[in-house]
Amino acid sequence: MSKVKVTWQDPAAYRDIRPSNESRKGFRNRVFKSLSKYLNELAEALPQNETLSLTVTDLDLAGEVWPTMRGGAADIRVVDTLYFPRMEFSYELKQGDKVVKSAQVDLKEMAFMNRISRARSNDALRYEKDMLKRWFDEEFQDTLAKN
Repeated sequence: MSKVKVTWQDPAAYRDIRPSNESRKGFRNRVFKSLSKYLNELAEALPQNETLSLTVTDLDLAGEVWPTMRGGAADIRVVDTLYFPRMEFSYELKQGDKVVKSAQVDLKEMAFMNRISRARSNDALRYEKDMLKRWFDEEFQDTLAKN
C-alpha cells in the first residue's frame, strides 16, 4: 500500500512544466510519476500507521526552456540561479483516519545551485527532489524522530 497520495490539480495552469525535447503530455506524466515515486520513498520513513496526502496546485521546475537557434533542433532547458524550483501544495498527515498535521505550503529553493545535491547528478529532477527532501525532513522531524 502506498503511504502517499499525490493529486496534481489543474496542471495546465502550472507556471513551468514545459518539456524541452518531448511531448508536453509525456513529459508531464514522467515528471508527475517521478516526483510521486520520490515522495513515496520519503514517506517510507514515517511511522507505519501514518499516510500523507498532497494536492499540488503549482509547479515551476528549475531552469527555463529556451528555443534553440537552429531550425529543427530541440529546445533546451537552461538551468540558472534565476530560475529556481517552486512548488505549491496542501497536505494532510494522517494516523489512521485522524488528521494530525496539515498545512498550505509555498515551497521555493532560491539557493538550489549552491547546495550539495543528494540526488544523482544525471536526474533531471534533482533540484526539485532535493527541495522536497529538505521540506520533508524539516516538516516531519518530530514524526520521524518517533519512528
